[in-house]
This record gives sequence, structure tokens and C-alpha cells, in this order.
Amino acid sequence: MSAAIVVGYTATNAGADAVALGARLAAASGATLHVVVILPGEDRSVITPPDAGYDRYLRGQAAEWLGDAVESVPAEIPRETHVRYGESFAEGLLATASDLDASHIVVGAANGGLRGRHRLGTVANELLHSSHVPVVLAPEGARDVAIGTGVTRITAAIGNRPGADALMDEAVALSSSTGADLRLLSLVTVDLPTSVDTGVIRVAGAAHADEVLTTAKQGLPPGFDAQVVKGRGESIEDAIAHLDWQPGELALVGSSRLAQPRRLFLGSTAAKMLHELPVPMIVVPRTRRHDGGAR
Repeated sequence: MSAAIVVGYTATNAGADAVALGARLAAASGATLHVVVILPGEDRSVITPPDAGYDRYLRGQAAEWLGDAVESVPAEIPRETHVRYGESFAEGLLATASDLDASHIVVGAANGGLRGRHRLGTVANELLHSSHVPVVLAPEGARDVAIGTGVTRITAAIGNRPGADALMDEAVALSSSTGADLRLLSLVTVDLPTSVDTGVIRVAGAAHADEVLTTAKQGLPPGFDAQVVKGRGESIEDAIAHLDWQPGELALVGSSRLAQPRRLFLGSTAAKMLHELPVPMIVVPRTRRHDGGAR
């Protein structure tokens, strides 16, 4: 059974961005693409009583949207469409991901974002506080990257906080499944308190990058290689803006140390990265998937 990638779809540009990115990830990894529309749950309040005719209309409209959504997906990519119900869009996506044993959930940016940039909406925010699987954030304009581009490189922002091992595992697994190059990014030189003097920052940054490279090479499969780079700049945003980014690249970050095990929470470093990041970001739960319990 192939891996499953769940895409939360709405009939908007953000929905098209999510489908295009999900298709690109599915094509590169050999996964099945599952495009999902979530409708309001059936146990509504008395303000919106059930109406069988209206429900049929909504389901028919959702099916039509899904048909349009997958028209642009190449025929060789296995795909399925689903109309599901949930108390919220995010809750419905999480339930679908559990049912399908999905490896990732993909969502688009909120309306009004700048092209090539991220703007988190309600669904993404809810997922980033509750998901048990990695969440893939598609920036505005992701639909303009050809699906055939695939995944060319994965950049993992590696640190020494809780969850670093889980992030490394995900980076290696995703790089292996997609055939993408792996780049490990250290931001320690621009992610230390301003009270620390520049000499300490410089020494700590160099030591941290060396430690990342050593640890990474010890855990890499035979013949597997990775590039290590140190972010440079006056801030996280500045460092991200000055790195080179490929159109087919994905950025991986771990969830905050405040997150519960096997759950996500977007930390301050990742939030700052989003301000300048021109490629999709994948946020990974801080506990390894194989550590028991729900994924």
C-alpha cells in the first residue's frame, strides 16, 4: 500500500496551491494523492437545522469542485477525492489523515498573502496546534511551479532542542523517498539572545554547525550525503532571505519544544522563517512516528 498525502481543498487559489504542491510531493515520493473537501458536521446547532435538499446540493457542489481540482494532476499520479464532514475544516482533515494513515497534510496560505510567501489562515493555525502528522504549508503561487519539477532539495533547520532527532529522521526519509538532495541549516548564529556578544555567537555557530554535520553523518544511511550551511545575517528573516532557494525545494522545521508529544506547535524560529521563506514549509511533530501511540 502506497503512502497517502492528504490535501485540504477549497475552491480558491490557496486550494489550487495545495493541490499542486501535494501532487508534486506525491509524484516525487510515489504516494497516492487524496484531495479532500470538508463540509460542516451533521450535528449542527438549532440555528442551522439539517436540510436534506441543501445537504445534497452541498455534497454535489463539493464533488464538482474536487473534479475540477484534480483536472490539472497528471494521470500517472494515483489520486482519490473525498467529501468528508467535520466540526471544523482542520478537525475533518485530521480525522481523514488518521483514517488513511497519511504521511502529510497539505494546506494553502490564507487569502491576501504575497506571491511566493506564507500567510497562515485559521485552518493552518489549528493544524499547527493539533496535528499528529507533518503539516505542509503551501505558499501563495505554489500552483505556478510545474508538478514535474518534483522535489529537488530538502533544507532542514536542525537545532539541539527536543525534537531534533524526529526532524532528522523525517528529513532523511523524505530525501530518500523523493530522491532530493539534503541540506542541513544551522540558524544558531542568528537565533541567540542579543545579550550574547558576537564572539560567543561566532564560536557557538561554528561549533553547532560542526556538531550538526557530525551527528547527521553518523545517522545517515551508507552512501547518503548532506550539505551543511550556517545562516548568516542580523536576524532569522535576514538569514533566510540571503540563502539560495530552488523552485522545487522544501523547508523542514521541527515543532516548538512547547508542543505535546506527537503534536505540533509552531515555534518562534519557524514563525520568523515564514516571513521570508519562498518555498513550502513542512512542520514536523517533535516525537518520532515509530515511538508508539498515534502518529
